Amino acid sequence: MTDIMFIISRIENLMYEVTFDPQKKRGKIIVNISIVNESDFNEVLGYIRQAVHSGLSVSPYIKIIRPGEKIGNINIEKGKIGLATACSITIDGVLLKAGIPVKPKFGGVVEIHDGSPLRFTDILTYDSTTIDPLDVLMSQELTSVTRMINTGSGKILANLREAPMDSRDKIEQVLDSLVEAGFSCILEVGEPNNDVLGIQVGRDKLGIVVIGGTNPMALVQEHGIDISTQEMSVLLDIEEMVHIDELKLEKTK
Repeated sequence: MTDIMFIISRIENLMYEVTFDPQKKRGKIIVNISIVNESDFNEVLGYIRQAVHSGLSVSPYIKIIRPGEKIGNINIEKGKIGLATACSITIDGVLLKAGIPVKPKFGGVVEIHDGSPLRFTDILTYDSTTIDPLDVLMSQELTSVTRMINTGSGKILANLREAPMDSRDKIEQVLDSLVEAGFSCILEVGEPNNDVLGIQVGRDKLGIVVIGGTNPMALVQEHGIDISTQEMSVLLDIEEMVHIDELKLEKTK
């Protein structure tokens, strides 16, 4: 009999393996791997770039995996292209490396109104599911990333973690250094012992809400394009990735 492994166990294992140093912009981050049809690549890249420029991604860095190439245990078949993009659990790994005992709690959908986050509308806790919550929520078509980009109001994917309130100053320093390194995905940092976006946090804790790394994929999906994403797929050295604005569109055959 095989033991069931809840997603929190995988998250915690990956967090310990993150080596990214935001000040040096070096080291390994956690990435999601998305696979699309080669014929859709230019369109998909356009939507991902749109999400990045709208502040709805974890970072602007991306790696393209060509047909016949392999990343982790994923082989890219002929006619397909792989896209490696930053996963938000990287933030937890960086905080942990800085000595902050952070605890990822859940993934969910956040309602945004006129550019300001209001509340979580749907959540799935990491310790109650074997599947990544954002994957489940995205498959239910609960997002409205397109509307968010066009109007400033909509529903996006995000996740919440708790940290000790005594670490507040250190947390702000680390998050500032991440923003400087291009990881401008922090949606909300709550006050100690206060609800954050309608969610109660533990005693002597504060909540940190980070934009989900699969929002660009949700945007692609909302436009009816086939995209398959494996969240928290592998660790990748950030030096193997490039800024999305450096990528050129492919010539169509």
